Formats: sequence, structure tokens, C-alpha cells
Amino acid sequence: MKNSHIVEINLENFQQIILEDSKQKLVLVSFWATQVPESIEVKDKLAVATQGFDEHLIYATIDCQAQAQIAQQFGIQGLPTAIIIKDGQPIDGISGPQTDETIQQFLDKHLPKPQDNLLAQAKQALSDGDKKQAYSYAIQAYQLDNERADIQLTLADACLENGKVDDAKTLLAAIKMVDQDSYYQSLMAKLELAEEAADSPEIKELEQALAQDTSNVELIHKLAAQYSQVNRHEEALALLFRQVQSNSSDAESKRLLLDVLKALPDGDPLANKYRRKLYTLMY
Repeated sequence: MKNSHIVEINLENFQQIILEDSKQKLVLVSFWATQVPESIEVKDKLAVATQGFDEHLIYATIDCQAQAQIAQQFGIQGLPTAIIIKDGQPIDGISGPQTDETIQQFLDKHLPKPQDNLLAQAKQALSDGDKKQAYSYAIQAYQLDNERADIQLTLADACLENGKVDDAKTLLAAIKMVDQDSYYQSLMAKLELAEEAADSPEIKELEQALAQDTSNVELIHKLAAQYSQVNRHEEALALLFRQVQSNSSDAESKRLLLDVLKALPDGDPLANKYRRKLYTLMY
């Protein structure tokens, strides 16, 4: 089984891969021989399982017949055998026939999980100021693992950036004492500021005016705009949807409603909820 991401170790490249490259990435070495079919099977299964992880791992094979001298240096007692090398030293290994499941369990201990990649992308998006994309990545990571504090904190950060203050508050309230680091403290301060900004005097004044004149479309639009500016999107959507529901020919309210929906990040349940409601209303 030939595969472009497999490196075959020999005397010429041994030092470079095992001693030098293993300082930068993990090196997984699979030992095999033609007369041991199980070793070829494990080698091929590892080739499939390690595809797509070139950034983190080098997959290498050693033909124990052709490279007997190298195999002896590793002290291999039997085949199949595979070991993981870091900084020139073996740190883990498997021996004997393996199923797809046992191979995956072995690799899972060392390879990044999908949520790790999503978390890294979320953090990068936050750093780049792309708040909508940050939320999309963070919520996917959270759906895969909702117990990890680093994922919870990053999602809380993305929620605050997108004005999902209540969601952020819930996430931060669930952070255990041991995980309440400087990042957590900065998010708590950010949450406090967001809560203060979300209830400005202008909003209170508009809310009072609308309470006195509930059918005033101009007030509805002004309050919805204020809500949206301080990221109180759900209240803005509820206000505008009620208006569209009561007057289906109100094109301006419908336009504003769609504008608020467009401002929400991909994967936001709120956007899906109101798109369905609007679709039902229209059709």
C-alpha cells in the first residue's frame, strides 16, 4: 500500500527523522516484515488513520528484513509493533494485531481532536476581530466537548463579542474555581460592562415611550435599532417580528428584521429560529 504521507526509514534518513524531526513533530514508526501479514495489516491501518495529520505527526515505516540493523537498535521483540517517538525517545507503543478501534484509541492519546482545531480557529478569529466566525467555531467545539473550561471560556468570549450576554453569563457561571484564571477574570469584567451598556438611559426612555404607545412603528424601529446596537438581538427580533406579524405589508420592519438576522453569526440558534418563524409567516 503506497501512500504519499508515509516515510520509509533507512540508514540514510534515520538520524534526520528519528533524532531531528522528532523534536518538531511526533514520529510514529511502524515495524513490519513480509513474512508477518499482521504487521502489514497494522502498517496499512495506521497509514489510513494518520492521514490529514501531517502538521502534527510524521508516519514512518521500517521494513525489518531490509533494515534489520535499524530494527535491532530499537530492540523490537516481535511484530506487529508501532512506537511513537518524541525528541528522539519512544513515549508510547502498541504490539500485536490491532483493530481499527484499538488503533484509533492509541492515536487519540497523541493527535489533536476536532474540537482542538475548532478551538484554535475560534481563538484566531477572535484575535482577528472576526466575531461571527469566532462564535461559529467556538459553538462547534462546545458541541463536541462542553466540559472543557478552555472551550467554555472561548465560547463565552465569542458570545460577549456577539452580544449574547445571557449565554456568556451562563457559561461563566459554570466555570469551576480551579479554572477561574486571568482570562476568566477579564471575561467577568467584560460581562459587567456589557450588562451596563445593554440597559442605557436611551433604551429605558424608548421602552417607556413604547409602553405608552404600543402601535407606534417609529418607536418600534428606534428601540429595535438600539437593542441591536447593544447586541440585545433577541429582543430586537421579537419586537420587529411582532410588528411584521401584525402588519404583513410593513416592508421597513421586515427589512430591519432581516438586517438583524444578517448580523448574527453562522450557527446561531436565534437566527435559525427567526428565519423559520419568518418563513412560516410568509408562506
